[in-house]
Amino acid sequence: MASRKEQLQSIDRLLTIMDELRQECPWDRKQTFESLRHLTIEETYELSEALLEGEHDEIKKELGDLLLHIVFYAKIGSEQSSFDIGDVANSISNKLIQRHPHVYGDVEVENDDDVKQNWEQIKLKEGNKGVLSGVPDTLPSLVKAYRMQEKAAGVGFDWKDAGGVVAKIEEELQEFYDEVDKKDASSMESEFGDLLFSLVNYARFMDINPDDALARTNIKFRNRFMRMEEKLSAQNKKTNDLSLAEWEDLWQQVKSEKKD
Repeated sequence: MASRKEQLQSIDRLLTIMDELRQECPWDRKQTFESLRHLTIEETYELSEALLEGEHDEIKKELGDLLLHIVFYAKIGSEQSSFDIGDVANSISNKLIQRHPHVYGDVEVENDDDVKQNWEQIKLKEGNKGVLSGVPDTLPSLVKAYRMQEKAAGVGFDWKDAGGVVAKIEEELQEFYDEVDKKDASSMESEFGDLLFSLVNYARFMDINPDDALARTNIKFRNRFMRMEEKLSAQNKKTNDLSLAEWEDLWQQVKSEKKD
């Protein structure tokens, strides 16, 4: 692994390259905060997928792409005399020190739950309007539900144990079934949302990130379905030629071949 000095030299090299690109490349020179935004979101999702796959080379590559965007935004900020990469680094450093009084102060904690509760209380003292105000509206709904529940739990609004959450899931499931019987589309949607929210809460109690779990299931489903398509192609069959029973048989064949 590179020494601290070598790592800093690598960062300096990237900053130099960014300076040159903003001067000499028409595309890089044209970019703004707004034009980079959707690209940054795309890079973040690509990093997320690499993290789920656990491929270190891909993680390194995607981290590099995301780091480029951070440097890019800082460069634009410096051109506008608003902030530079040093301001960005100092800002997060100051925040980390302030929000870790058990490391940089005299506060004592027993576990990570204490750390989370302190974190939320400190954020409120910093001027946050409310516990949930820091959860962006633009987050995907599953992630947003998880983060809101985490933050609410951080100030004590939580079930005492997982048993209460399980009972809530059963209650919400029955309420959903009741609306299904009534065939009221709007109420069905509302109750289904409540059921999903409760399932996310249960995942949190089980130390499962529901977004990661669903992402892995999506990958597993995609891999299995593509394998079924390969089998059909080898047999010169088309997907719309199969009956439901044939699909099920093929699915079970693929499931038994190997772990995804």
